[in-house]
Amino acid sequence: MNAEAPWDAFDPQAYVNHNYADVIPEDAAIISIVRAHFADHFRANPVRPARGIDVGAGANLYPAFTMLPWCDEITLLDRAEPNVRYLHGQRLSYDASWDAFWNLLCQDEAYAGLAGDPRERFAAVTRVEQADLFALTGRPEHWSLGTMFFVAESLSTSHEEFRHAVECFLLSLVPGAPFAAAFMEHSQGYFVGDTHFPACDVGELEIQSSIQAHAEGLRMFTVGQPDAVRPGYTSMIVACGFRARGN
Repeated sequence: MNAEAPWDAFDPQAYVNHNYADVIPEDAAIISIVRAHFADHFRANPVRPARGIDVGAGANLYPAFTMLPWCDEITLLDRAEPNVRYLHGQRLSYDASWDAFWNLLCQDEAYAGLAGDPRERFAAVTRVEQADLFALTGRPEHWSLGTMFFVAESLSTSHEEFRHAVECFLLSLVPGAPFAAAFMEHSQGYFVGDTHFPACDVGELEIQSSIQAHAEGLRMFTVGQPDAVRPGYTSMIVACGFRARGN
C-alpha cells in the first residue's frame, strides 16, 4: 500500500539523472500531445488566468511547464520530503537540463510567445505543497487545469488505490477543466537508485475506465516501446480530456 512505501528514501536527483538528463523520444511525444491539447483548448477558450495543479510533481518539471502560459498559480503537490526539497530548490532557478523540455514546448506560439524569462515565470507562479494526493478529497473542484504524470500507478500495488488516486485527481478539478495524465502500462515496479518502489499493474482498459467516470472528451495515446526507459512495463499511456460537467 502507498502508506507502506519508502517515500522518504526517494532520491530525486537519481531519478532525474536516469529519466530526464536528456529529452528521450517518449517524453518528446508526450510533450507534443499535451502541448496540443492545452494550446488548442485555450486558443478556443481564451479565458485566463487558470489555477493549475501538478499532482505528484516529484522530480519532473515539464508537466508544470505545459501549464505555464495560462496559469497565475500552479501547485506542485508531492508527499515525499526529498521531492519537496528538490522542488523548492528548482523553483527559483531550475537546472539547465530542463531547458530542452521547455524548448520543445516552444514549438507552439502559446509557449514561445510567453513574455519574459520562463524561469522567472515559473518562480512567480509555482508553489510547492507537501501533501498526500488522497487528501485532495477534502478540496474538491479547486483547480481549473491539471496534470498527473506517472503517479496513480506508481504509488502502490493496489488497484483500489490506483482508481482512488485517479478519482482524487479528477475531482480536484472544476467541471470542464482540461487535464493530462500519463501512466506506465503494466508496470511491475521500479528502482530509484538502490530503492525499490511499488507499482500497480494496469492496462489501457483499466486506465480508461478509471478516468471516464469523471471525464469527458477523453483521448488516449500509446507512446513508446516495452522497457524503453526501464525494465518492467509495456508502454506509456497518455490521457487528455476534460473534467466532466455532469458528475
